[in-house]
Amino acid sequence: MRKKALLALEDGTLFYGHTYSNATMVCGEVVFNTSMTGYQEICSDPSYINQIVLFTTAHVGNVGANQYDNESDKTWLKGLIVREMAKKSSSWRSEEDFQTYLEKNNVPWIEGIDTRRLTRHLRNYGSKKGCIMLDNIDEDLAVKLAKNHTNTKDLDLSREAVKDSEFEWNKTTSYLPSSQNENKKTVYVYDFGVKSNILRMLAASDCNVHVIPNHLSIQKILNDQPDGVIISNGPGDPAALQDAIEQVRTLIYSGIPVLGVCLGCQLIALAAGGNTKKMKFGHHGANHPVYSFKKRKVYITSQNHNFVINEKTLPGDFVVTHVSLFDGSIQGIKSKKFPVSGFQGHPEGSPGPQDIVEVFDDFFTEVYQRHAARSLN
Repeated sequence: MRKKALLALEDGTLFYGHTYSNATMVCGEVVFNTSMTGYQEICSDPSYINQIVLFTTAHVGNVGANQYDNESDKTWLKGLIVREMAKKSSSWRSEEDFQTYLEKNNVPWIEGIDTRRLTRHLRNYGSKKGCIMLDNIDEDLAVKLAKNHTNTKDLDLSREAVKDSEFEWNKTTSYLPSSQNENKKTVYVYDFGVKSNILRMLAASDCNVHVIPNHLSIQKILNDQPDGVIISNGPGDPAALQDAIEQVRTLIYSGIPVLGVCLGCQLIALAAGGNTKKMKFGHHGANHPVYSFKKRKVYITSQNHNFVINEKTLPGDFVVTHVSLFDGSIQGIKSKKFPVSGFQGHPEGSPGPQDIVEVFDDFFTEVYQRHAARSLN
């Protein structure tokens, strides 16, 4: 049944729409995402914990949902805002419509609001805490709940996003088939909320993949001396992860090839002595241009982060390898002394382009070199 719905922001701005959702109310940080597709991958990306996502594209849900496109085993975002929810799925891969997918995963959503106006508001005044209230609407209460909602700054959300214990990953897909090479390399993933496509790409690249949740010690990694380590993406403020920063510092000096993705890139910078800062409205989308100083080329990338490395604090033994052409923010770093690098975006895409998969290629080169050198000993 169609119901009246309200989005109230902490600054008192109100947006009315409607919904068919069975949920009643939800609060979170409202961010806008400029991706034109990939909504299922976004819903299941652990980096969106505590966030209400606004899609700037006009129609959402056109290709339905299926069991293969999830980036984790559940949905993580608090709620969804769209201009119009597709009433019919049009894809041979669709197993259910997107509205059913949201209901099954208990994700409240609102449609029919002026998403262009809301996007401009967030762009001009920054991300805002918000409250979606469905039916039995109380404007004053909704604004109060938005104001009182927890801010993501100084907040460690990664513990919620990871498993209780370590596990191995060997799943691939038809577009990332499993390698038949028996000479596998060993790669550990230090997990803060890793997306499944990172694991799929590792498994499809001659790697035995071991995932260690960030609340466990990295001593097992140091004891096993793998061929490489990925420090994964994840939600929340990287500066709040003080214990993890110490662990990452140990990894940097271990001599093992290390690649940090998104949050992992920020943690490398923090462990090396730099600082991070919260952005005005973050980077969320699959159309972000990034310049590579090494290749002297521009790449279109997938991005999802609210925090970024403070360029004034990056230590001298690290160099900037990539920058955003939207705002000049740091998008990639590399150590001058150790086989350690980081990329702020998502080279694995999902959703979005994999144009900058060279970030993984450079990491794999170091992994293969280490594996080959150890095989000779």
